[in-house]
Amino acid sequence: MSKQYNSYTEEYKKTIVALYESGKKVAELVSEYDLEKKLIYNWIKKYGKVKTETGLITNNDELLKLKKENMRLQEENEILKKQWSYSHKNRR
Repeated sequence: MSKQYNSYTEEYKKTIVALYESGKKVAELVSEYDLEKKLIYNWIKKYGKVKTETGLITNNDELLKLKKENMRLQEENEILKKQWSYSHKNRR
């Protein structure tokens, strides 16, 4: 027998996380919305609020996007440094 998988929208996942953060227990969400406990914990991990050292509140999804963007910019910066160095060597 094959297992059927449901596809949930990002908005639905965020709603479930918001309910959890407002005080609902995971067990209540599991029974009320017929979801698996592990699924809810994964959503909490991805969309749940995280307080940074500076006091800013964000979520893991946003942090991952920022880390990727930071890595891309660092790579771009290294390329530009090499190009600048090469172009100034050839001027001498």
